[in-house]
Amino acid sequence: MKAGVDIGEVVATLQRCLPEEGFLALHEPAFEGNEWAYVKECLDTGWVSSVGKYVDTFEEKLAAFTGVGRAVAVVNGTAALHVALLLVGVEPGDEVLIPTLTFIATANAIAYCGAVPHLVDSEERTLGLDPHKLDAYLHEVAEVREAGCFNRHTGRRIKAVVPMHTFGHPVDLDPLAAVCERFRLALVEDAAEALGSYYKGCHTGHWGRVSVLSFNGNKTITTGGGGAVLTNDEELGRRAKHLTTTAKVPHRWEYRHDQIGYNYRLPNINAALGCAQLEQLPRFLEQKRQLAARYEAAFQGFEGARFVTEPDFARSNYWLNALLLDVGSEAARDGLLSATNDANIMTRPVWTLMHKLPMYAACPRMDLSVAAGLEQRLINIPSSAFLGVSEAATCSDR
Repeated sequence: MKAGVDIGEVVATLQRCLPEEGFLALHEPAFEGNEWAYVKECLDTGWVSSVGKYVDTFEEKLAAFTGVGRAVAVVNGTAALHVALLLVGVEPGDEVLIPTLTFIATANAIAYCGAVPHLVDSEERTLGLDPHKLDAYLHEVAEVREAGCFNRHTGRRIKAVVPMHTFGHPVDLDPLAAVCERFRLALVEDAAEALGSYYKGCHTGHWGRVSVLSFNGNKTITTGGGGAVLTNDEELGRRAKHLTTTAKVPHRWEYRHDQIGYNYRLPNINAALGCAQLEQLPRFLEQKRQLAARYEAAFQGFEGARFVTEPDFARSNYWLNALLLDVGSEAARDGLLSATNDANIMTRPVWTLMHKLPMYAACPRMDLSVAAGLEQRLINIPSSAFLGVSEAATCSDR
């Protein structure tokens, strides 16, 4: 097998898998159900803001789909993660373990708490946090005391770990949960990208004390902007609702607030959109799996690159599809990005690693060599659900 990757052949392979006409975005929303009707009802009745029947319905339907005890809808995934960290007791000066390969919201939510991101490595199998490498690292740098887990080098408490399910592929959660128990760490799942993803037959979001979802415009379903806090702990669910509604104590007319709260409520008009999208979620997921299967077949045995597939213990929603260049083909990445975008096929690299950003460059970190390699080799390719059923999209020769 020759070394390197043929950029022209990658472009041609993608073109055979995708429609020929127009610019293909990375991930577009689809509004093919009751969106217009539900949003119009909000406009007709005037219930467009922070209360209304669609907020309650959306939360109930989210809880039912994921199987969790309680879902609390909020304005975006970052707000959900901020609240989730507060709920598990993250305080100013604490450290929170997160993968350096993540979207910046994961780190920012920690900073909002006055806490410090502690950056850890990923594994190639899942693209997410490596629980085994983390375990070995914590045995070297962490000390468990009566008051919790502490970093021997910084003296700070290590309070929590936040695995992020990259592109919808679940992290290996059972060994991570064991690490959390061993080192007395709170587990908060960043499942922002993982609605419809399952770990060992159970929907993501059940391993942490709390977990979060995102419904940004590029997610599997969208509310325009939006997110949710998920939990099986009824008391944490109640506190999540209270914190995200400005910590207002219920009263017929008085404005009483019993702690610092946040105006993170999801408006009813956005929740209406979400209810319509949830009705179509099973179809979206099936379409996305059809697209992923097409990509996998097209890149089977491909020289210099492979299509990223779900780990064997999981069922992924394939939120964002990705190609992973072989080791030694890193230099082709930018050429591929340029050539595909020139061909009206939107592609992009993975996020800049957190430790390379100026505000997080001084954060404590372990060896990050796997994540560093992944950053240079990952390329996202078009992933919209409608591409999974396009009659024009086949991987046979045109």
